[in-house]
Amino acid sequence: MGLIPANIKSPPKYLLGCILCSANGLLFGMDTGTIGPVTDMEYFKASFGGSENSTIHGLIVSCILIPAALSSFFAGYVADRLGRPKGICIGVFIFGLGAAIEAGAVALSMFIVGRIVEGLGEGLFLGNLVVLICEISPTRARGALTTGPQLATTLGLVLGYFVSYGTSGIQSSLSWRLPWIILASLSMVLCALSFFFLPESPQWLGLHGKYEMAEEAWERLGVTPAEREKVEVNVVIRETGPDVDDVKDNTTKKLLDIFSKDVWGRTVLAVFLMGMQQMSGIDGVLYYAPQLFQKAGLASSEASFLASGVSAIVIFAVTVPGLIYADGWGRRSSIIYGGVGMGILMFLMGGLYAGNAVHQSTGAGRWVVIVCIYLFAALYSVSWGIAVKVYSAEIQPQRTRASATTLAHSSNWVSNFLVALTTPVLLAKSSYGAYFLWGGCCVVTVVVSVIFMHETQGRTFVEIEEAFKGKRPTQKRQEAESASKA
Repeated sequence: MGLIPANIKSPPKYLLGCILCSANGLLFGMDTGTIGPVTDMEYFKASFGGSENSTIHGLIVSCILIPAALSSFFAGYVADRLGRPKGICIGVFIFGLGAAIEAGAVALSMFIVGRIVEGLGEGLFLGNLVVLICEISPTRARGALTTGPQLATTLGLVLGYFVSYGTSGIQSSLSWRLPWIILASLSMVLCALSFFFLPESPQWLGLHGKYEMAEEAWERLGVTPAEREKVEVNVVIRETGPDVDDVKDNTTKKLLDIFSKDVWGRTVLAVFLMGMQQMSGIDGVLYYAPQLFQKAGLASSEASFLASGVSAIVIFAVTVPGLIYADGWGRRSSIIYGGVGMGILMFLMGGLYAGNAVHQSTGAGRWVVIVCIYLFAALYSVSWGIAVKVYSAEIQPQRTRASATTLAHSSNWVSNFLVALTTPVLLAKSSYGAYFLWGGCCVVTVVVSVIFMHETQGRTFVEIEEAFKGKRPTQKRQEAESASKA
């Protein structure tokens, strides 16, 4: 008798592929959760003199982001040319190499070089995770599955904070080196697993004229013909456009296609939303959580580390229902209502600091700020953290999905850089300026979303395409019914 009952079916291959693809998001989360606590460690400061300066501190944290923005701009082309899994593997390998350089750094300049290399890899793989999952998932499960990388990122945050908390007591430079050693090792493991086991996108195969291989890929993935037909429509649309070989051999044409007449509005919207996702201040909270908690009154470095770890657990916990109910909550409503809530929390914290109501030793004001930081991180994770990335990929047609999505991620990295670089400076100059800035960005995003966003929840790529062309999703069905009756 076998150990597994015969009536229990193995999970479909598309689900296993999505889980493996999402697992790479751990790397981004671990880096984000590690860099703040590490740069606040005693032995890190002793190893690299001058890192206590707020400007240098901001540079150390943020120098990963501009290289990520640059490589992200070309990540779509790399994935279009070599395939989604190969593009992801290349990025993960480079990321791991950068983490290894950071682990072995003997000077601040070497540590910064490691973060730059890490950023180049991060930009190459991160945006393509959602693209691949979108393209191998059945429509009915696309929303939930494409939240996988965000869930893995939040789990990485928890691991990053608590690994750093655990190593902070080591009385040597190993206290800050060990988290990077772990991150580099995990990167290489995920790179190997992704290289051998990540499935190629059937839509990518169809885009390159390999239709028989695309059909075989769908079969291996276990996607039903009905679900498969909904996803493959974009391959047919692609055939009516420019010749595939011409696009493949012309990098400039491929990159500029995202600004063609029928998609430029969607590209701009995705770039805006992904940029403002960071301008909400989330990475100011994640990167500098120890400093934020210290400023609110948790003077002990150990207490602020632990409080940061708790915030990571909160983020991870609320992302789980976000994943489960992703296809029940609308993308547009998540962004609008989430933005309203985050804006209110930011203005509340800024107002408390501006009104001198936060006293580090006594008073309720500091606890209100600490609770608001938790609430903000939780609300972001269940709304913008999921909806913005999924929406940016969903609204693009097949021919531009990889390039436009990774360009939007490039915008995300640039905004992330601005937040990471300026947060310690803003906190040093003013206790409330950063909160008002981030709250204002939330309000602006809500206004733009109300005016320009179309809902994509539960819609096929064809229905989304029609919505952005000016037809209501029901209009297309009514036209089809009228034609059948006639």
